[in-house]
Amino acid sequence: MADSALLKEISIKTRVVKRLTKELACYEKEAEQECSKLESMKSKADADEYLIKKQAEVLQESQQMIPDCKRRIERAVDELKKIIEGSLSTIEGTKELEEAQAQLEAVSDMK
Repeated sequence: MADSALLKEISIKTRVVKRLTKELACYEKEAEQECSKLESMKSKADADEYLIKKQAEVLQESQQMIPDCKRRIERAVDELKKIIEGSLSTIEGTKELEEAQAQLEAVSDMK
């Protein structure tokens, strides 16, 4: 039988990976929206240069979050893999292992 503390840790780390992947998707979507907003602002004849500059800054901030989020995902995935590899024989056949493996597979499909 697997240790409940170990299963809890695996479950937490699995949820961290899941949350970070959702966060990355949100940042990517936000960057797309900000980019299209900037393009539409630039295409208008009466566009205010100050507003365009500020919108470009907003877009840049959104784009800067994407690499940071990817690094956090990689770190969380590495931690989850280490825990799984270190205790595979103990946790084999558990629901937590199945969920962790499914989440790891989902992350690898994103790349």
